[in-house]
Amino acid sequence: MGLKGELLRQRIVAAADQLFYQQGFENTSFNDIASAVEISRGNFYYHFKSKDEILQAVIHNRSEEIKQILDNWDQQHNDPKLGIIHYIDILTTMQENIANSGCPIGGICSELAKIDHAMQDDANQLYTLFIDWLTIKFKQLGHSKNARQLAMHLLARSQGIASVTNSFGDKAFLKYEVKLLKQWLDDITG
Repeated sequence: MGLKGELLRQRIVAAADQLFYQQGFENTSFNDIASAVEISRGNFYYHFKSKDEILQAVIHNRSEEIKQILDNWDQQHNDPKLGIIHYIDILTTMQENIANSGCPIGGICSELAKIDHAMQDDANQLYTLFIDWLTIKFKQLGHSKNARQLAMHLLARSQGIASVTNSFGDKAFLKYEVKLLKQWLDDITG
């Protein structure tokens, strides 16, 4: 595949990712994706034979993006607490999207679990990237015995905040909860 073909493939994956996020995997058709990219179905099928192939590419791209974000946070700060604050601040950074469509990771993981999709475990690995990284940060902050529990707790709270914000479209709620998360972090880190 030449550069032009690879660029088109990337555009297809980006459009599918956005549509899966906004409409859901099940509610997004080949036609929806082809229309978003403005290509014919034949050209579309040249790159992807099934929606599952597209889903696999979307999950792979999200995974690579998360790894890059985590690497950037690690490079920006030696202080693990600041890294965790970056994680918490994702809620504020994405508040508009969360209010409209929920969490992109939570949405796809939840939907794939409901339909018992074969790629559910692959999607869950997106959560695992954050959990593993947060576990390391909590260990660095001196919480070796319960670092994974703290990481899971923070993930659960952030997902709950995203879910309730999406349900009610309440950005003020999100901002208040982010403030409480930071207070919680201060309380456990001293």
